[in-house]
Amino acid sequence: MDLDCEEFNRWFNQALYTFNLVDVDINNGGYSWACFKSQQCAEMAIKSILKALGKNAFGYGLLKLYDEVSAIFSGNDDVHNSVSYLDKLYISPRYPDAFAEGSPWEHFTANDAITAKKSAEIIIFHVKREMVRCL
Repeated sequence: MDLDCEEFNRWFNQALYTFNLVDVDINNGGYSWACFKSQQCAEMAIKSILKALGKNAFGYGLLKLYDEVSAIFSGNDDVHNSVSYLDKLYISPRYPDAFAEGSPWEHFTANDAITAKKSAEIIIFHVKREMVRCL
């Protein structure tokens, strides 16, 4: 299978860059943004595989994107659960009307942010394992 490692690294390195910024938000109480950034780095990491394979990586639904990846590479329950958790964090951490009352920053906790970061880390580790030829 031919891989476009340059495109993979372009996307994956941006995922890693974003992942490294999650702690800044956690340490400053920006839990909603830490959750969103975790979702974003997972999205870029998953898309990096699809981009390396020359496949369409359009959309923001992590479950749909991961289904495309797991059809090619082995699926994994821990990764699937992480993808499912982070998929729910695309809109709710950012939009003031995502909740019936209050703003996102009032709803997200340090535990939410830490769980989101751990979920992103599981996905990053999985991508590294599957794409070792490009690293």
